[in-house]
Amino acid sequence: MYDRLLVPTDGSLAVERAVSHAIDLAGVHDAAIDALYVVNATNYGALPMETAWDGIGSALEEEGDAAVARVEELVAEHDADVPVRGCVVSGSPSRCIVEHAESTECDLIVMGTHGRGGIDRLLLGSVAERVVRLSPVPVTTVRVGDDVAEDSSAESVATAE
Repeated sequence: MYDRLLVPTDGSLAVERAVSHAIDLAGVHDAAIDALYVVNATNYGALPMETAWDGIGSALEEEGDAAVARVEELVAEHDADVPVRGCVVSGSPSRCIVEHAESTECDLIVMGTHGRGGIDRLLLGSVAERVVRLSPVPVTTVRVGDDVAEDSSAESVATAE
């Protein structure tokens, strides 16, 4: 059913729950995983270009390389025979995730969400929500973050096609 899964990662421990879910799915479906880290360059747009991007850009790309490498480590820790291809890109996270899914013919996006609602979502926005709305392929969101320990039964909170 699935040949290639896209797993966006920010390198946080919380996202490892979504990565584990994707590894399990990839193992069942004999699929490969694309690990994607998006450097959100728009967060640094107000800084003077000559002082900001040289140092910050390379540091963020190194952070992205480490996040993608961690996905590869998790696959190895799961003893899964799942091929992983890593990619670090710059841009708007939701747009880059959807574009990557389209350009690499991914069949499913598996990503973490903090499950915020109300004013938190309004003020902070939700990358996962935008991806669900824009994606041409199904999206499975896995609840991550502090509230997961309280409700571990909320493994997959949304799947959209």
